[in-house]
Amino acid sequence: MEKYMNTSTQEEIKKIVNKIKAKQENIKTVFFVGCGASLSELYVGKYFLQQNSQKLQSYLINANEFNYAKPVSANDQSVVIVASLGGTTDESIEAVSRAKSWGCHTIAVTHEPKSDLTTDADYTVTHGFFESYAAKAAKQKVVLEIAVEVLQQFEGYKDYKDMSDGINKIDDVINSAASNSYNNAVKFADRYKDDSTIYTLASGPTFGSGYSTANFIFMEMQWISSPLINSAEYFHGPIELTNTATPYLLFMNEGSSRHLDARALAFLQRFNAKVTVLDAKDYGLAVSFPESVVDYFNPLLLTGVMRVHLEQLAIARKHPYTKRQYMWKLESY
Repeated sequence: MEKYMNTSTQEEIKKIVNKIKAKQENIKTVFFVGCGASLSELYVGKYFLQQNSQKLQSYLINANEFNYAKPVSANDQSVVIVASLGGTTDESIEAVSRAKSWGCHTIAVTHEPKSDLTTDADYTVTHGFFESYAAKAAKQKVVLEIAVEVLQQFEGYKDYKDMSDGINKIDDVINSAASNSYNNAVKFADRYKDDSTIYTLASGPTFGSGYSTANFIFMEMQWISSPLINSAEYFHGPIELTNTATPYLLFMNEGSSRHLDARALAFLQRFNAKVTVLDAKDYGLAVSFPESVVDYFNPLLLTGVMRVHLEQLAIARKHPYTKRQYMWKLESY
């Protein structure tokens, strides 16, 4: 299949949401639906609506759970956003078809505009992936754009201009951060290359990035066990495993949830735990984005930075990140 090189523009996404509004002025629910990495990359859109909407209900649901346990609010007053990088994930393709049959307004989010995911979708939003480190966060970016536009058109959003400006500049910020993270990534790889378990901590808007790192970068791509812990939940049970021999990776946000991550870091350092911090502050996030919207750009920035760390970890461990035991090797599982 030919690789698609362009990302849908803000104007194109605005037109899609405008068309939905023309058909149904009373949208009540927005579902973010996907599997695996795509599910994690939908998190930022769900989080944005959760934090900013007075009326819209938003849900993040695994595609097969959506298919077999239909939410009662999945109807003509809902928008269903289904993501799949290559557009070939069977459960996500089925989710689009089911949502359409239930009367929902469906948006497929994919790198491949001619994939099966788009066949039954009312609208398709495309994104990059292979072109740069910023492109690794392109799916998150377009999902965030959709969420922002839905809020703006159906409720109004006072920080709409700040978000639009931020979306226009985030790629340059990510690519700069990624290029500046190389030396730290090499040190991280050398430090963690022999670990069989790495605990991942994240909070707020970056919890989806933590989920992706734990489940797909560490477990899928490197076969390293990685329990995922919300930084705020760290103090409610997981704290008991803290010691000098246990490895941790902590995502630290800039913005409203920074205190949660800082509190976890202070405890880890107090007991001399083996911890690496990916801190958005170190890459100047607050300098580039106003306080009103800085929260929502954390996961995009840190996704690009984490990709550099993955590449170096794979090299240090002599374990290519494309290597799999089961995925793509078995016809069904």
